[in-house]
Amino acid sequence: MASPFDVLLTDTATAARRGRLRTRHGVIETPIFMPVGTQGTVKSLTPAHLREIGAQIILGNTYHLNLRPGSELVRDLGGLHKFMGWDGPILTDSGGFQVFSLAKLRDIRDDGVAFQSHLDGAKLFLGPREVMAIQQNLGSDIAMVLDECPPWPCERDECAKAVARSYRWAQRCKEIATDSGFLGAGHHVFAIAQGSTFDDLRREAAESLAALDFPGYAVGGVSVGEPEPEMLKQVAATTPFLPAGKPRYTMGLGTPPQLLKMIALGVDMFDCVLPSRVARNGLAFTPDGPINLRNERFRTDPRPIVEGLDNYTCRHFSRAYLRHVTLAGEIVSCTLITLHNLHFYLDLMAQARAHLEAGDYGAWHRAWIARYEAGGA
Repeated sequence: MASPFDVLLTDTATAARRGRLRTRHGVIETPIFMPVGTQGTVKSLTPAHLREIGAQIILGNTYHLNLRPGSELVRDLGGLHKFMGWDGPILTDSGGFQVFSLAKLRDIRDDGVAFQSHLDGAKLFLGPREVMAIQQNLGSDIAMVLDECPPWPCERDECAKAVARSYRWAQRCKEIATDSGFLGAGHHVFAIAQGSTFDDLRREAAESLAALDFPGYAVGGVSVGEPEPEMLKQVAATTPFLPAGKPRYTMGLGTPPQLLKMIALGVDMFDCVLPSRVARNGLAFTPDGPINLRNERFRTDPRPIVEGLDNYTCRHFSRAYLRHVTLAGEIVSCTLITLHNLHFYLDLMAQARAHLEAGDYGAWHRAWIARYEAGGA
């Protein structure tokens, strides 16, 4: 299968790559961070906000959107892009993470996962056919295969079974996507390599899935409770065995330093709810580490969150004002801080791309992380 992804250059000091991914709804410059819009919306922001801060691609969630409003309704109303008013690329998760996070409400079988809805207890089944049909209804630009995410910690035998089951599901997802014309119409399907903390299982998963020739690949099962060194070790144990000419996506993380460290390991794409989730509690990101705008020291602070960062929040509002609306419980605080945090992440990715092109990514990312972790904002 011809790859929709071009590796434009590889860093000489690290495994970082500068790439370009073509989709039905536009070209994505990588490395890239993808804001999370689980329910068909990035919480507290409009598509206009996302366009203003330079979002190239956003996420939706198969499991949640199928529960409400229902993928058939979304299809009948023109697909997820039209439904939510976003004309850029959309990646949809398969629901595999809910297999992990809703452990008390599901039963894993060889043919898929039987769920109990977290909303009303109704029974739901997701197998490869259901997952691909839902994502076809949504009109996803990038659809993820169904996978089983092992918990951390887990026993080796349990993990090996999850890796084998995930491989079979991935194989079936690709067959369905091929037979239905989904792939032929220019949609992409990404496989997910699991393996928990077992390096040999990580390699086995990556190599077996690489042989299936998907348009892209994800590293799954990280940031599920393990310490950061172990998380980085898992990514490092996986990426060398994924195809060099295909995009690599690490799912569901992380902090700004983690993203830069994983770019250095050869990862191209990221998503995480962190920037929007912490914003709702008044936490904002700066180059000198995160700051809690609820703190008394910001009561009279006239400065923007980050001096010179060109987003609506930093152009117009002081830390003092943002502290006020946060403590007052005003809804606008969620919008303004979320907008800043997501822009901070997207701007960081733009800086990473620029330093890759300049040839100094290794030194730059180490210096950036050192400043961030030293704090002092």
